[in-house]
Amino acid sequence: MSPVIAPAALPSATLQAPVAVVQRAKPAPHGWTTYTVRSGDTLAAIADRTGTTTGVLASRNHLRGGGNHLSIGQRLSVPKTAAQARAEAARARAAAAARAAAIKRATYVVRSGDTLSHIAVRKGVSLAALLKANRLSTRSVLQVGQKIRIPGAGAAHASRPTARTVSTTTYRVRSGDTLSAIAARTRTSLATVYSLNHLSARSVIHPGQLIKVRGTTPAATRRAGSAAYTVRPGDTLSGIAVKHGTTLAALLKTNHLSARSVIHPGQRLRVPAKPAKSAASSNTFAGRTYPRSTVNAANRNRAALARTSVPSRSQTKAMIIATARRHGVDPKLALAVGWQESGWNQRQVSVANAIGVMQVIPSSGQWASDMAGRPLNLLRTQDNITAGVVILRSLTRSAKNLDQAIAGYYQGLYSVQTHGMYADTKVYVASIKAHRARM
Repeated sequence: MSPVIAPAALPSATLQAPVAVVQRAKPAPHGWTTYTVRSGDTLAAIADRTGTTTGVLASRNHLRGGGNHLSIGQRLSVPKTAAQARAEAARARAAAAARAAAIKRATYVVRSGDTLSHIAVRKGVSLAALLKANRLSTRSVLQVGQKIRIPGAGAAHASRPTARTVSTTTYRVRSGDTLSAIAARTRTSLATVYSLNHLSARSVIHPGQLIKVRGTTPAATRRAGSAAYTVRPGDTLSGIAVKHGTTLAALLKTNHLSARSVIHPGQRLRVPAKPAKSAASSNTFAGRTYPRSTVNAANRNRAALARTSVPSRSQTKAMIIATARRHGVDPKLALAVGWQESGWNQRQVSVANAIGVMQVIPSSGQWASDMAGRPLNLLRTQDNITAGVVILRSLTRSAKNLDQAIAGYYQGLYSVQTHGMYADTKVYVASIKAHRARM
């Protein structure tokens, strides 16, 4: 019979508690991510779900008692799954591609024959903004291969916030509106206005454009009243709109007309009432407020043309036809643009300082001069027509189709190709095509 050994005679090691094996949190195969504890979670269930062990989780998160006491809302560091890692990598690649695309859009490489005014018109920005962005002056000389920064290009894409699904209504832009004013008027944050409409701080809005906002649009933003106007000989719908500080789209809508409608002397039209006057109202046209220097220049040009003898409409029509044929442009298209812009009236000057028959602004006139191979004086009828015709020639060669070329004359080809046609641009295109069909 074997002797009975008293406990005291046993080696002391056999009486000690078992030593727990600590599992160190080795680097996860795909990195780490954060998990928020929910009701009913246990450390074992979380470990199983994330493909690891309770020991690794306890060590990684410095949990006491082996993680037996978790709290709802507690955040734990857990290994990423392969699917999560792939999705994260894909998002990183997409973000990098978006940044690269934004940089590409914001940069233009100078080619042979380019001028600063040409680049400004082509990219749909003002010459002044282009000069400022590149710290250049009108005397600066460009070099082939030189990189030019295009102000605002790509901003709407690079900084565009992710739109959330929200209850919205629409606001119709009026002359003089700004995005910040619309945000305040509709009690919508400016960031939300940007997000809902895929806009940025550099975006330009136009009268008649519909802007998504939250909540209910106040009564002041609904259709305003109107005033009566009697059509006179030589009037055009676009000319009447400009004269009364409204948009062609608003004028058409108020009178239940279309771009193909024909007006007659003596006809009565309803003209949308002007918005309440503000300090900048006289500087505002087509939804944009212009510097006092631009308005003053427009006033000087208007006064100079008032003192100058100009051709009759029939003479102007003949000049447009001859100039278009000389430069290889469809005469009917040139006639339609000239009629839409001014009614073939060289004395027309807008607040934006768009001058004469073809309503050409000075920076575009410089570009046209470069293409014509000689300085063009926009105050002279023949030079003004030449400027508009060579711009049309460039647009029809660069645009994908005729509609885009026509839209480019009104909105800027780069803007059309980047953002598509605005609501008033579509009306303009339809009006030009209707005039062209009648020429």
